[in-house]
Amino acid sequence: MVSTSSACGFLPYCYTSAMKLLHIIADYSAGDLAFSEMISALARHLPDDYRWHPTAVDSFNTISTGFAVGQLGLQDESLRAKDTVIYANCAPRKDLKDKRHNNEGEGLLYGVLNNGVQIVIVNSGYSLSFVRDEIKELWSVNVERGGSQFRSRDVFPPVVGKVCHHQSDFRGAKLDPLQVIPEVPRGVVAYIDSFGNMKTTFRTGDPELADLKSGQRIGIHFDHGRSKSVFVATENFNVDEGDIAFAPGSSGHSRRYWELFHRGGSAWETFSKPVVGAQVVIER
Repeated sequence: MVSTSSACGFLPYCYTSAMKLLHIIADYSAGDLAFSEMISALARHLPDDYRWHPTAVDSFNTISTGFAVGQLGLQDESLRAKDTVIYANCAPRKDLKDKRHNNEGEGLLYGVLNNGVQIVIVNSGYSLSFVRDEIKELWSVNVERGGSQFRSRDVFPPVVGKVCHHQSDFRGAKLDPLQVIPEVPRGVVAYIDSFGNMKTTFRTGDPELADLKSGQRIGIHFDHGRSKSVFVATENFNVDEGDIAFAPGSSGHSRRYWELFHRGGSAWETFSKPVVGAQVVIER
């Protein structure tokens, strides 16, 4: 009799009741050759009962990386696999402006969230910011910071494998999250989904939103762009076809992030394609 685990092998979308899940968040897409090479190296180190799922963010985009880490890492227990590990790699090497020695990049960190989810993440920009206040323990990782331009293929896979095997001999110094991780940037675009909805870092309960009332019209623009009229709403679809809503979206769990939603269109295109990190300016 063939076991379910053996039958599934290393297929990413073969799910079972005993599934253990590795989320891979990277600034190269699952169809990219780089991703395939990384998966080939990672497969040598993962237990047979782990499945993996890719989430792509734009190149060098640590804000969207951090947003994805927060959304996947802080999911309610009823919405995630019992054993969940997040491996996030976005390493723009912007911590130093000088020439890099031996392709050295930002260091790798290991942490455990309050809900038990384990994280293995390159400590770059805002990659850890969206879970900073939910980290139970955080450690440096004893692994080379250089040695390859392609560390996610050549250097990091054994560490990810050890995490999934519940080993801990890779851990270095224990760290204070508040000392090594920056706060989430306030009032900016954090993530743009495939529908063109722009998720911001404004959250339900933020003082900046306290005076907004459902049904109110306000103006919004980005940096020096042209202001557009939008409806404040309780939900995205609480506006007519063709209107733009500014409302709590589907992300953020118990404190939802507000997003711009153009019903029947793309808010991102309507606002002339602002970049992730662009400041959201609210005009009352």
